[in-house]
Amino acid sequence: MTEDIYKKLAQRLDTIPNGFPATESGVELKLLAKIFSPQEAKLASIMRLTLEPAGEIAARADINSDQAEEMLREMARKGKVRARRAESQLVFGLMPFVVGIYEEQLPRMNEELARLFEQYYQETQGSGAVGKAPAVHRVIPVDEAISFDLEVFPYERATELIENSKSWGVRKCICRVQQRLIGKGCDHPVENCILFAPVENAFDDSEATKPIPKEEALRLLHEAEEAGLVHSAANNQGQIFYICNCCTCCCGVIRGLTEFDNPMALARSDFRSVVDAELCTGCGECVERCPFEALAVPEELCVVNYDRCVGCGLCASVCPTQALSLKRRSEGEMPKTPVDQNEWMAQRAQERGINISEVL
Repeated sequence: MTEDIYKKLAQRLDTIPNGFPATESGVELKLLAKIFSPQEAKLASIMRLTLEPAGEIAARADINSDQAEEMLREMARKGKVRARRAESQLVFGLMPFVVGIYEEQLPRMNEELARLFEQYYQETQGSGAVGKAPAVHRVIPVDEAISFDLEVFPYERATELIENSKSWGVRKCICRVQQRLIGKGCDHPVENCILFAPVENAFDDSEATKPIPKEEALRLLHEAEEAGLVHSAANNQGQIFYICNCCTCCCGVIRGLTEFDNPMALARSDFRSVVDAELCTGCGECVERCPFEALAVPEELCVVNYDRCVGCGLCASVCPTQALSLKRRSEGEMPKTPVDQNEWMAQRAQERGINISEVL
C-alpha cells in the first residue's frame, strides 16, 4: 500500500514537463520515500503546479483543511512543495523533482540520499532532467569573452542578471555535495551557486541560501570563471533567478552531455568560439581550459570543433594573445530561447507528448 502511494507521486511528477521517469529497479520510489513521508506523498500526489489555497487541496485529498495547511506549511519549509503568500493567505503548489524538490533537499543531503540519487541518475541516464528539448539549463557565456561590438541581451549576461536584482544569496552546489558524499567529485569551490531576486530581503528566512551583498555575488561569479566553471541558468529569457557554476565531473546537467553524450542535456549559448589566426600562437592554453574538449592545436593554430563547443567563453578568458573570442551563431543555428517559463513548459510538454493541463 505504501509503495502505491509513492508510485502515484512518481507518476504525478512525471506529468510535469521536466519529467521523472520510472526505472526497472524502482529506485525512484526509494528516493521519494527518503524525502516524503507517506502522508506527505499522498497529499503531494494530488497537487498542481498552479498555486492553490490549502482548502482546495484538502478537498481533493478528502482531509481536514487545517490538517492539510499544517502539513503543507511543513512541506514548504523543507522544500517539498512551493508556497507563496497571496493576499491574506498562503497558497501552495507542486514542484518538479529537478529543478525543484531535489535541489531544496540540500540541508538534508546525506550519503543515503546521495547514493539513491546517483543510482536513479545512472539508471535513467539523467533523462529526468536532460532527456528532451528544450533543455532545462542554458549556458551563459563569460562576459569578457564576447566581442565588444555585439548586441547582447540581458538574459545572456551573467553580470547584468545580478546587477538588475535587489537581493542576492549563495548556497552550496548540491551536485558537488552529492558527489563528494559518494566518494567522487572534484576540488572546485562548493559554495558558489548564486541566487538573486527582484525584491529585497528575499533570502533572509531561507534554510539553504545565505544572503549576501551584490558585490559578493559578483565576486563569486568572477571566482567561478577563474576556476574554469561553466555558468548555466534556467533556459528562458525572462524568469532567471539563479546561476549555477558547473563542472563536467559533478553537474547533473552537464554530465548528461559529457557522460551520456546527450545533446539535449544543455542548451548552448547563442555564441561560439572563433579564432583569429593572425593572433594565435598555438600555445595550447585554451585546450587545457576547455571542459568540453572542443579545442585542439594540430599545427600550432587553435581549431574549434563546433560539434562540441557550447559557447561558454572559458577558452577566451585565458588566451594570452586574445586570439579567441565569442561570436554570435548564425540565425537558425540554435533554437530560439523560450520567452519565459510558461513557454518552456509548453514546448517541453509537446516534445514529451504529455498534456500539461493535467497538472496545471
